[in-house]
Amino acid sequence: MKRSAEQETLDRLFDETVSTVRGLDDEGREALERAYRFAARAHEGQSRLSGAPFITHGLEVARILATMGLDSSTVAAGLLHDVVEDTEIGLDEIGKEFGPEIAGLVDGMTKIGRLRFSSPEERQAEAARRMLVSMARDVRVIFIKLADRLHNMRTLEHLPQDRILEIARETMEIYAPLAHRLGAARIRSELEDLAFRFLEPETFARVSGLVRERTADGAAVVEAFRRPIEERLREHGIDAVITSRVKHVYSIWRKMVSKQVRFDRIDDILAIRIIVPTISDCYLTLEIVHAIYQPLDDRFHDFIASPKGNMYQSLHTTVVDGEGRRIEMQIRTREMDIVARYGLAAHWRYKEKDTSMPGWERWTELFNRAVGDQLEISDPN
Repeated sequence: MKRSAEQETLDRLFDETVSTVRGLDDEGREALERAYRFAARAHEGQSRLSGAPFITHGLEVARILATMGLDSSTVAAGLLHDVVEDTEIGLDEIGKEFGPEIAGLVDGMTKIGRLRFSSPEERQAEAARRMLVSMARDVRVIFIKLADRLHNMRTLEHLPQDRILEIARETMEIYAPLAHRLGAARIRSELEDLAFRFLEPETFARVSGLVRERTADGAAVVEAFRRPIEERLREHGIDAVITSRVKHVYSIWRKMVSKQVRFDRIDDILAIRIIVPTISDCYLTLEIVHAIYQPLDDRFHDFIASPKGNMYQSLHTTVVDGEGRRIEMQIRTREMDIVARYGLAAHWRYKEKDTSMPGWERWTELFNRAVGDQLEISDPN
């Protein structure tokens, strides 16, 4: 039977998702295939407000989880996470078909999905975050919820205006801080910018415009700083990857407000990232950078020797070139770079083969402690 264009698109999205799941064997792929087909049948005839088939949401949530480096059970639960809440299928059937682990993750999502928060202020938001974590016995449920919220934020414009503002506030006060405490910088940054765009559209547009102006010649600036560093690193036999990043809009705005500074006084909007093989390479690279460019003494931070509470590690230094241009340099290993983007999920990727490492129960305990202690983790990015 010939597949429709819509079905071909959905199947392609599933294949793309599966291709990013790390360490997937034939059994794991078969389980994901069954989860996809099961969820598609369960949601058959249901549509999103955008008009897209409902299963699209599960596929997008699964893809976000796979990109973060989470295991196949979590990705499968992402595909299935709305089945119990939005169809006639019960949790028992999920358990019979996919086993207790995936059923437990779906159950956790179903329970926290029933929570409703109204206009959370700072203290109330902290209580809401604790409630979410206490209900999620497995920290992977929080990752699924963050992926769920991220895709919903990407499609938020299809809702009524009052719901848009309510969900955007909830995202800013509850879910973005949770992503931050998990060290999931990419998820947190996108959640904050999406919420900021809906909550303060004029301010968002103004700051975004300023960022575009500042970074219009960003490629040329990065290239000017990069070239001599790359040459010197090559001389020392260091195999480095040099990239750049632009600070996300809400983070810039928050810094302008908290430090009471104008946009033109913020000098870490554009940063260069130098990814090297080892920790010793990180420190040698720092010496090389400081030999080429003048460092600002008060703008050096060693987050390798003293990692952030959310496991972030990197060397940060701000340097000045001969023309007086300032730029921040971030120096880290590849493992540190992935952990910086995806936090606890990525950290698990590198420790899963270490039999001395505890499982998800231990990571859940650590995360509960982090939320309970209300860790204040400054934005390193």
